Amino acid sequence: MPLALLALAIGAFGIGTTEFVIMGLLPEIAGDYGVSIPTAGLLVTGYAIGVVIGAPLMTVLGTRISRKTMLLLLMGLFVAGNLLSALAPGFGVMLGGRIVASLAHGAFFGIGSVAAADMVAPHKKAGAIATMFTGLTVAYVVGVPLGTFIGQAVGWRTTFVIVAVLGLVGLVGIATLVPAVPRPEGTRLRRELTAFRNPQVLLAMAMTVLGFGGVFAAITYIAPMMTQVAGYSADAVTWLLVLFGVGMFLGNLLGGRFADRALMPMLYTALGGLAVVLALFTLTAHNKVAAAASVFLVGALGFATVPPLQKRVLDQAHGAPTLASAVNIGAFNLGNALAAWLGGLVIAAGLGFTAPNWVGALLAAAALVLAVWSAALERRAPASEPAGEPAGAAVPAPALVHD
Repeated sequence: MPLALLALAIGAFGIGTTEFVIMGLLPEIAGDYGVSIPTAGLLVTGYAIGVVIGAPLMTVLGTRISRKTMLLLLMGLFVAGNLLSALAPGFGVMLGGRIVASLAHGAFFGIGSVAAADMVAPHKKAGAIATMFTGLTVAYVVGVPLGTFIGQAVGWRTTFVIVAVLGLVGLVGIATLVPAVPRPEGTRLRRELTAFRNPQVLLAMAMTVLGFGGVFAAITYIAPMMTQVAGYSADAVTWLLVLFGVGMFLGNLLGGRFADRALMPMLYTALGGLAVVLALFTLTAHNKVAAAASVFLVGALGFATVPPLQKRVLDQAHGAPTLASAVNIGAFNLGNALAAWLGGLVIAAGLGFTAPNWVGALLAAAALVLAVWSAALERRAPASEPAGEPAGAAVPAPALVHD
């Protein structure tokens, strides 16, 4: 794998840290600004909304410049947002800084996925994407707990300054290591939009929303589930989340490795296994050891879907992958928000803290059904029609595949 992927992984590590560390620092931030915890929770919601909106918006704005230049601008925006958060004199400014940082999130992972895949041979593309996403998984294992500890011990503003420095390191790495390819002549926006005419692209995005949503239906409510059902202490939740992050890390690497060999079978295995584990989690949550094992497996199987789903979008939107890739990153966050909402509904209905696991299992099973349907449609496609192209769509010029 090219060394340039390390630079992308460092950027991903910083982005992953700033996305999740806020959850552990909400009490400190709320106390500092004199707002309630629910109000401080807007820092989480605002970031998620910014990712969903920023992914297509920033990608569209960058259609006329090279991917390397756009990645540098996105990392600069990320650094600026975190510095603004660190120095914010009031809660409103802090929220603004979070939204500024979030605008870079989806486009960075979307454009970075395309750039990573273009650096390697065709049979290594999913592995390259997984290498970049390793930064995100390591953030959950190392960055979030360490950032939370620093924020609680020294001050939450210090955490955001450190994240901004990580962004600068990623920016320098991208500037130094990522190869520069001249941008294509003219605008590519119309070509990028044609990818959404392909039903296979839309099916892959729907799989992303449902499949990864299944993970967060359960994990969003891990604290009350582990303390009130499994019997863990509140202090143990942090280490259970680290265990979840280790599962994410390993699942991401295995998902990338096996997706390069057999993408759809890997996707069937991960989604099917995730649905089964989430369904069983309703029972295993009543035993400490079994509950911890389930948390690990949910992380591993959930993130094993990320490289194949991201590569599936790139394959089906070939010739115009950048916008589709970025929108698919937004789909991950949309799935998180949707699943968290559904999980909250079943808890509010009095079905207990394990009920979100059933929600997650149904979402993952629905994603598996879509995967099987997508493969069946692909097999029935006319032999004369290029794979992944909607009927009647023009085949893009080879010169526009890399920019």
